[in-house]
Amino acid sequence: MAKNSNLVEIVFKGERRVIYRNRKDLELEPDDYVIVEADRGRDLGQVSLVGGLVKLKRGKGETRSVIRMADDRDLGIRTENKKKEVEAFQTCKLKIKEHNLEMKLVDVEMQFDGSKIIFYFTAAQRIDFRELVKDLAAVYRTRIELRQIGVRDEAKRISGYGICGRKQCCSAFLNEFEQITTQMAKDQQLSLNPTKISGNCGRLLCCLRYEEETYQKIFANFPALGSTIKVGKKQGILNYINVFKNSGLVRFDDNTEEWLEPDALMKGRNADAVGG
Repeated sequence: MAKNSNLVEIVFKGERRVIYRNRKDLELEPDDYVIVEADRGRDLGQVSLVGGLVKLKRGKGETRSVIRMADDRDLGIRTENKKKEVEAFQTCKLKIKEHNLEMKLVDVEMQFDGSKIIFYFTAAQRIDFRELVKDLAAVYRTRIELRQIGVRDEAKRISGYGICGRKQCCSAFLNEFEQITTQMAKDQQLSLNPTKISGNCGRLLCCLRYEEETYQKIFANFPALGSTIKVGKKQGILNYINVFKNSGLVRFDDNTEEWLEPDALMKGRNADAVGG
């Protein structure tokens, strides 16, 4: 069996994705429901990727295992747990109000076997929620965990669609959030209007990172934007680079414009450097 061929990516509520090992060699396909090992118990998730499509991001400790395929009874419990999650969400909101805590409840996730309930929330600062945990534990008689998350994680859990019309990248496939900078938008010659380059979370679009390396490689063949370009007796400024046409737009001093390929632009810039 090839290395990593028994790896499986399982997705849980809120687009939480975890890598497991299919040590029992179950015939798993995407969308199958399975029972897996969880923290102090068992959980139910849905297969999203199998075999060579899964990249194992090794951390400390051993990867947990897929136990078995889920059956109709398991799916029935899953349905009941969803109802309980809705009730727990409302209960927690009331408790938050009672304790006058400055926090926003985002989501509730109940472990399949009921051994743990996780309450996800956002807050501007650290929250002392010890009394809240005690109240919730008294109501549900199980392990309670309150987990503070950021706005990106909130958007991932709630899910939605981006300005491209597709499902948010964070909800569709991303396991980790990478650093995104305004410079990436500048490199790709995008408008710096926040509404144009921000996602539903209000932060810079994750997709800005995907093409950054490609843009940098392409732009390495061009003079920098703003460079002075000489073509014959005419002189102008490189105003825009069209990566799809592999050409740059030069606006000359006589107010005319011309699209030039990289070689011509580099030659025009060098001609300026040596005095024509």
